[in-house]
Amino acid sequence: MTLPDDRGDSDAWPRLDVGGGLETSQSLLFWGQILGKTRLALSPMVNHWWQVSLRMTARGLTTTPMPIGDRVLDIELDFIEHRLVARTSDGGLETIALCDQPLSSFYHEYMRRLANLGVGVTIDPLVVEIVDRVRLDRDPRICHYDPDWANRFFRALLQADRLLKEFRGRFTGKASPVHFFWGACDLAATRFSGRAAPPHPGGIPHVADRVMREAYSQEVSSAGFWAGDARFPEAAFYAYAYPSPAGFAEAPVRPEAARYEPALGEFVLPYAAVRSAADPSAEVLAFLQSSYEAAANLAKWDRPRLERDEATAIHPSDRAPRATGRS
Repeated sequence: MTLPDDRGDSDAWPRLDVGGGLETSQSLLFWGQILGKTRLALSPMVNHWWQVSLRMTARGLTTTPMPIGDRVLDIELDFIEHRLVARTSDGGLETIALCDQPLSSFYHEYMRRLANLGVGVTIDPLVVEIVDRVRLDRDPRICHYDPDWANRFFRALLQADRLLKEFRGRFTGKASPVHFFWGACDLAATRFSGRAAPPHPGGIPHVADRVMREAYSQEVSSAGFWAGDARFPEAAFYAYAYPSPAGFAEAPVRPEAARYEPALGEFVLPYAAVRSAADPSAEVLAFLQSSYEAAANLAKWDRPRLERDEATAIHPSDRAPRATGRS
């Protein structure tokens, strides 16, 4: 049983095939790279570059706190009031409206607002992971922003974040946080087998091969959600393995709407199929679990050692409420 594809705008799983989605997602990619490159410049190194990713908040995406001397700075893309908000631990606050504007103008205004907070940072202005050579500080193109679509995308990200965190909790081995990578604007979670991986071949546009080799230095099963790109122009959940074990592309993955995309080297579950399902959350969790099982079984991961025993797991609803006040 499925529901009609006309749920209200306030639905937890809003339509994304409306409005200025393609142009807005491109703008978010550029603006997200500015924030992410700031994280890269200010944050200490963490394995697999986890220190550069963004995280979800109740309003959008954040850098999380970054050290600036004896203070900290955080920067948020707020998709409710549609503004960039930069805050420091000593009370500093600067904002920039998210709206149609030249990319280079946004970049220089961003740097000016950080300077107002007493923050000086140098970032590489070359956009990564796209074929075109785009400099954030010089490109005059207009970044278009549809606030309605941006809020819809944010609400879809909230659902993806919730389910990826639930899925992550089933794994006791090494696992990444659920985080937003600004190179491709995707929310991702990664599980590790504990074994080293062969060196990544690299070849990602404007990304040094050593960066990819650090990111994929260990064997992984990874999954996430993104708004699509030129190769796959629709929002979808995705799952892949590195290295991809023999037979992975032919593995049975649930639900029925999931399929393997050779151009991506990944399984995909279109977002439109998820939101039209009677139980979208169950569809996504089935996809995450079955794609992981395909990778782990074919690569002969030590699953009993790496996975939580659900029979003894403690879930949030199982926890007794804390007492308040003095006894």
